[in-house]
Amino acid sequence: MQLQVTNSPFSQEQAELLNRLLPTLTENQKLWLSGYLAVAGQANSESAATTLKDAIEATPSAPVQEQVETREITVLYGTDTGNSQGLAEEFTQKLTDKNFKATVSSMEDFKPKAIKDVQDLLIITSTDGEGDPPDNAISFHEFLLGKRAPKLEGVRFSVLSLGDSSYEFFCQTGKDFDSRLEELGAERIYPRVDCDLDFEEPAEEWFAGVFEKLNENAGVTKVEGQGALGQTDVAPDQVKYSKKNPFKAEVLEVINLNGRGSNKETLHIELDLEGSNLDFFPGDSLGIIPENAPELVEELLQETGWNPEESISINKEGDLLSLREALTTHFEITVLTKPFLEKAAELSESDELKKLVDSGDRDKINAYTEGRDLLDLYRDFGPWKATAADFTNILRKLPVRLYSIASSLQANPDEVHLTIGTVRYHAHGRDRIGVCSGQISERTEVGDKLSVFVQKTESFKLPENPATPVVMIGAGTGVAPYRSFLQEREEIEAEGDTWLFFGDQHFVTDFLYQTEWQQWLKEGVLTRMDVAFSRDTKEKVYVQHRMAEKSKELYEWLEKGAHVYVCGDEKRMAKDVHNTLISIIEKEGGKSQEEAEAFIADMRKQKRYQRDVY
Repeated sequence: MQLQVTNSPFSQEQAELLNRLLPTLTENQKLWLSGYLAVAGQANSESAATTLKDAIEATPSAPVQEQVETREITVLYGTDTGNSQGLAEEFTQKLTDKNFKATVSSMEDFKPKAIKDVQDLLIITSTDGEGDPPDNAISFHEFLLGKRAPKLEGVRFSVLSLGDSSYEFFCQTGKDFDSRLEELGAERIYPRVDCDLDFEEPAEEWFAGVFEKLNENAGVTKVEGQGALGQTDVAPDQVKYSKKNPFKAEVLEVINLNGRGSNKETLHIELDLEGSNLDFFPGDSLGIIPENAPELVEELLQETGWNPEESISINKEGDLLSLREALTTHFEITVLTKPFLEKAAELSESDELKKLVDSGDRDKINAYTEGRDLLDLYRDFGPWKATAADFTNILRKLPVRLYSIASSLQANPDEVHLTIGTVRYHAHGRDRIGVCSGQISERTEVGDKLSVFVQKTESFKLPENPATPVVMIGAGTGVAPYRSFLQEREEIEAEGDTWLFFGDQHFVTDFLYQTEWQQWLKEGVLTRMDVAFSRDTKEKVYVQHRMAEKSKELYEWLEKGAHVYVCGDEKRMAKDVHNTLISIIEKEGGKSQEEAEAFIADMRKQKRYQRDVY
């Protein structure tokens, strides 16, 4: 409770002094003081002050908790999807709620040279593709691992890494930061934790461990009943839907965007968000919590002979599901990884599997895991000495799928639209289908419900000034966020020029959202559009070729301050587009390759070059 100056007999200074004193008093001290003031109020002010002074000096003093000067905590995050950012902001808030001095920043907004002035450093970062740092961590990563990085004696740190164990260089960026900080003389206050796709629980454990270490140094006592993280219950009417508590969104529409004869199936999905209070902005993603195909689950159960009704523990809390339900809704059964093979080898009687794992030959291991699933593994390396409980104990949780949102909330209130390409392929004698895209394509109808949540990101956003020119580059489903961009700009009547580069296979069958782009061109919402359909010409033409053809105009847009967005496949399309941008800046700007790369780095720093790649 704070004493207010209004309608009180105290001056501002007196009120501030009382507000500083009252929270520090024990209940006994408050009772004693209230009783004293009641008596002293009958005497004159001079004798009252003297009596109070004498009384305080004569009263045994209560133990006073020594106030320890806490070190400042800097939380830095590197992210593309927003997971690291969300954790960083959440943990920073928990620290400040506990009266720690904590600040949070993306790595691209943090001045690298200022790291020498940091006291306690917490790094939360994801890893891109084959061990690369996320886009907003590139400059900081280069600085810290470069020759200009300063000695960091006196700095304390801990690292939380987010990654995907199906990739060879799992959590590599976090590992880079962790080892380099130690090399530079910083003190590790808590061991690095590497998280797989199901990162929430290990992330909380990491933070709890870091928090305990910080408490030891700050002399802070854990508050009973709240826990180290200071978690509080949320009132029922304040429930927020999230990954842990997804919203059941009704399917309003499912449309195949590809024409007859296409070898692709690209689905346009519309979902009802009414009553969810979920909000999002162009550039954000929608997470879907998928389910494995019932047919695959049944095949696995028949192959193994496991009892489908056996109760299986699905987490550390001991929550139980039937084996069939656990394999359908909770565990990943379609992807094999090297860490999983290592655990599976301990349950197998196959010398061949043990030999493969023990070889450490990544090429051979990758050649086996590529395109195979748990059913293949069980068939290939039996007999097994494992029970259903043994096997599910080494399975990781079924990861959510994130999709770029293809609509503007302003243009479509209480709705969200997605653009999802169905993944189908034949491998190792069996037809395969993507977990989530297959669920929507083959088992989802209008009126069904999907478990969803919004994944916000700050690394793929429209410019604050609607007059700023925008260049959008995407292929296939990578065009999805640009539909949300243009819907939003149409709603707010943005005046800035817009230029879309779009690519796919065939003009007739694969021109996604063709009529919408053409209407926006007619209305002036979209200023320019260049398309590339790779299978319609003798020589394959991609979006980067169209960019090169328009290099002069494109460079003029860059010089005018245009923001450039790239969305699509990271390994091919995004890399080709990046290299083409470098070449255009070299050619049209008369720059060396080094100067062109610095130009792009500066654009990234100014948030003028943003990518949503996968």
